[in-house]
Amino acid sequence: MADEADGSIHHFFRFFHNVPINQSNQDVRVNVLECWELRGDNSKCFCRVTDFKITRRNACQIMRGGRARWKVENETFNTLKNQGYNLEHNYGPGEKFLSMVFVSLMMPAFLVDQVQQIACPVFRTAWKKAGCKRELWEKIRAAFHFFFLDSMETICRPIIAGPQRVQPVPLIDTS
Repeated sequence: MADEADGSIHHFFRFFHNVPINQSNQDVRVNVLECWELRGDNSKCFCRVTDFKITRRNACQIMRGGRARWKVENETFNTLKNQGYNLEHNYGPGEKFLSMVFVSLMMPAFLVDQVQQIACPVFRTAWKKAGCKRELWEKIRAAFHFFFLDSMETICRPIIAGPQRVQPVPLIDTS
């Protein structure tokens, strides 16, 4: 089947129903969709496992849904591993399940960051000014050492403004 947009991508499908998921679990039955994508001389082959009934009419839709899900999962985990969340960090010889606790705390933080990216222009401007998320997180962590921070705007505004000349406040000797 040719891609509707420009006709340069061709998809070919083969599907099977009610097959065992693997040799060890013969009782777990699934439907399998194999897809080939041809783009000029380049070709890709991938496979989807589902409980949906696959037909000639819905094979392309199931393939696209699977690709979209894979993309979301792949980009999410790539972000968590490589953009300052330290998902692959070994949290060391802590208590039992400590790594799982950190991952469980990381996921809501990631959700808040995603909402900020969508809904907060100040956050997006600070991120752009920082250049990358890893640098943004470093600047935010540094701000916590020196300031009372009562909102995301209070955190992001100094990042947007850049380095400022700050006059030290002299200590007054009261003794």
